[in-house]
Amino acid sequence: MNRHAQTVVLLLTGGALLHAGSTDLYLRYVKAGLQPLLIGAGVVLIAAAVATLWYERRATRSGLGDGAPAPEPNEAPAPDRTAGSDRISDSDRTADSDHTSDSDRTADSHHAPETDRSPDPDRHAHHEPRVAWLLVLPLLALVLVAPPAAGSYTAMRTGSALQEQPWGYPKLPADGPLKLSVADYAGRAVYDEGRALAGRQIKVAGFLALDGHGAPYLVRMALNCCAADAQPVKIALTGELPPVLQPDSWIEVTGTYTPKRTKDPVNGTAVPYLSVASTRPVKAPQDPYDEAWNG
Repeated sequence: MNRHAQTVVLLLTGGALLHAGSTDLYLRYVKAGLQPLLIGAGVVLIAAAVATLWYERRATRSGLGDGAPAPEPNEAPAPDRTAGSDRISDSDRTADSDHTSDSDRTADSHHAPETDRSPDPDRHAHHEPRVAWLLVLPLLALVLVAPPAAGSYTAMRTGSALQEQPWGYPKLPADGPLKLSVADYAGRAVYDEGRALAGRQIKVAGFLALDGHGAPYLVRMALNCCAADAQPVKIALTGELPPVLQPDSWIEVTGTYTPKRTKDPVNGTAVPYLSVASTRPVKAPQDPYDEAWNG
């Protein structure tokens, strides 16, 4: 692609990053803490595009642009080949060749005229393939199409992210129901053996997922950096469940801790149970991902 096309691609890329970073769209790709870096990258790309366009316009005005003609090389005068020029007879050529020594031939060979290597303007007229403009399609897709967040299909084919025991847990309120995240409940139930959860009413929100046998799980996808490394944190559900379970639907579960556990069939990580007393549908959160469980 020529420089003008490169400038357009840079400008579109920076604009797409700014659009994603200034709206909720970026949450489908990276975690919330990376928003300033995303906006900064968009600003840098737009500045680079403007600088490239300015430089190209300046070079074009000064005659140094891509379309400026190359200087013509100095041409040696052509030998006189008119009809009246002297001709050397065959006998004279033979006589002269007999008196020419090997050293003279060697010396003359070093002074032989070089082949004309002047650049051919037509030879350097490269036409960029039009297929290069397909690079713009991912940018348009980024702006026009918001991909769905990773859901139950990914969750039940990926091992649970709850793999390391934490150093400790923050204190929970002494009264009232406990509103916990999926990762917080799973970590306390597995590693703290539910000491702070026993006998308390617990509320947890997430989306539903069903394994190959139809067993229900409450899931939240956790991010380390971006959606490409998302891993699920799972809670197995038991108790009073709705008669119809729709995968990927978001619900809030109210229930109590139970010491029952199972193992994740993908990576063998312990998955705790939650005894469900009631459920209610909730709206999917603005940020569909949760912070990765780091212990």
